[in-house]
Order: sequence, then structure tokens, then C-alpha cells
Amino acid sequence: MFERILVALDPSPSHESALRMAGGLARSTGAEVRVLHVVPFTVAGDAVVSLETDAEGTMLLEAAVRMLQALGLKAEGRLTRGVTQVIPRLISDAADEFKADLLVLSPHHRSSLAALLAPRVSDAVVHASDIAVLLAPERPAEQE
Repeated sequence: MFERILVALDPSPSHESALRMAGGLARSTGAEVRVLHVVPFTVAGDAVVSLETDAEGTMLLEAAVRMLQALGLKAEGRLTRGVTQVIPRLISDAADEFKADLLVLSPHHRSSLAALLAPRVSDAVVHASDIAVLLAPERPAEQE
């Protein structure tokens, strides 16, 4: 069913759910996985403000790839940088470049007002995507 899965991670704890789901699907379908992490920055006046260091992003990405490879999956990682407003476009472009047939994301649950003022990355990607998008739950159900 799926041959190429792109999983886009952020540094929040909810990324673990997206990573587990992508890994499980890849294992059951034999899919390749590419892990993408965008190191975000913003512009405030004349200043460019990093919201995460390259080292932090690299550590997150490498740990995710190692976890997938430990499951016996063909997995690789890509790190990119981008201003917060273009992160959805960077994710969509990465899915196109990888020729992904599934994109796995973890949405951030926020108040309606916060979502109105600054739309979620997952919402923007879902609306712009022309491939299947799986939104992993922020907190997966407890396993029995």
C-alpha cells in the first residue's frame, strides 16, 4: 500500500507518536521512511531569532532515524531550516522530492483563538497536500 513514507518531526513530545505510527506502517508494508525535521527561525524587526539550534535539530533527527533502523527499516533523515511561516511549504516540498505516498505528522492541539491567529502547520500541510496525510494523536492510547 505505502512504499515511501515521510514523517515530519518537531521537538514536542507528540513527535514520538508520529514516529511510532510511521515505523509501524513501514514495517507492515515494507516502505522506506524519510524523517524530516525543520529547524525553525523567525524574524523580529531586523533580527533573525532561532527557535531551536542546529545541534538540537540534528540530535532529534539522528535519534529518530536510529530508532527506525533498529526496527530493521530502511530509513534516512533530512534536516532543513526555515522561517516559521514557510514550514508547511517545506514539508510539502520534501514529500514531493521524496515521492512520498504518505505523510505522517503530529498536530498540536491549541485553543481556537490561537489556531485562528497562527494556523497549525499540520492544518496547512493537510490542505495543501495531494498525498495521504496521517495525523498521529498527540497522546496515543495506553497499551494494555
